[in-house]
Amino acid sequence: MQDRSVSRRSLLQAGAGLTAALATDVGAAIAAPARRKGPPLLIAHRGASALRPEHTLAAYAKAIQDGADYVEPDLVATKDGVLVARHENNIAETSDVAARADFAARKTVKTIDGERQEGWFTEDFTFAELKTLRAKERLGAIRPESQSYDGAFQIVSMEEIADFVAAESAARGRTIGLIPEIKHSTYFAGIGLQQEERLLDIIGKSAYLQRAPFAIQSFEVANLRALRGRIGAYPNIQLAQLIGDPAQMPADVQAAGNKCFYRDMLTPAGLSEIASYADYLAPHVRMIIPVDKDQRLTKPTGLVDAAHAAGLLVSIWTFRPENQFLAADFRSDKGVSARNEEGSIAEMQRYLAAGVDAIFTDDPALGRRAIS
Repeated sequence: MQDRSVSRRSLLQAGAGLTAALATDVGAAIAAPARRKGPPLLIAHRGASALRPEHTLAAYAKAIQDGADYVEPDLVATKDGVLVARHENNIAETSDVAARADFAARKTVKTIDGERQEGWFTEDFTFAELKTLRAKERLGAIRPESQSYDGAFQIVSMEEIADFVAAESAARGRTIGLIPEIKHSTYFAGIGLQQEERLLDIIGKSAYLQRAPFAIQSFEVANLRALRGRIGAYPNIQLAQLIGDPAQMPADVQAAGNKCFYRDMLTPAGLSEIASYADYLAPHVRMIIPVDKDQRLTKPTGLVDAAHAAGLLVSIWTFRPENQFLAADFRSDKGVSARNEEGSIAEMQRYLAAGVDAIFTDDPALGRRAIS
């Protein structure tokens, strides 16, 4: 997920807007509303990314140790078509590439999904070149424990992650799911690096991925629609429609010259349309229970019930354990950057009470305590 894609102003506006839009009766949308059986799923956002540099085997290992049901690799492509786990294809913030004189000339400016960015991009490196880099913590100022591991871990491929999770599952005697997010699908397809086909190829070669719980996420729409027609041979695979800033459009919709904002996708008609190709609705946490101008929680919007009525399960992102990410109701007096375990658990429990089916968190140990 990318928290930067959801502005505070848009969420404040969305809270009232969603409540009004969902006031329409959607109970008749399907005969049997969706609801997950059993406790909500615990998803490790980029691994245990509050404690280890994100998207490293160490982050996934810590997440599994701490009880995650699923680990989440964000996927981007390399120059030679390997899918690697990075939150974005610009690796300036999450690797040591800036310190590498041999790669200095590859620093460039690109426009990715309408956003101008300067840095180093995975599609300009082969996988072998990326393996010479080392991961680093992006939030080092507030996550010193994770930052202490800067330089220790490599960038890893989807195949490496699948093999690692399969081995952990066998060693621990429990099945561990994977929930990759395909990043910037339209952008990568436009430069000849179509990611969906590569992911299906990886699945087709992995016995574990063909039987383990597996879900594919995207903020875009067309790729999920296409995948729905390609995954029939894999009954274990589900699809999740991520929801970005309500005031923005999915990148593929905008690139095609069409007009459909994320807020339109959250109306009863929009939810019904999503249910025609996806299993999960995956909105930002504040779309479930918004905050007011003082950053205190208000009332639930009704989106969970509306999504369930449309036949969708609901996974929400992302819970983080530092004060600055919590609603004001749960912050401690230790400072904005302080780690606040009890506040984080209490906030997650408030959202779990709203009936969500899965939660993404940077700290799965706290998430497990909240669910338990």
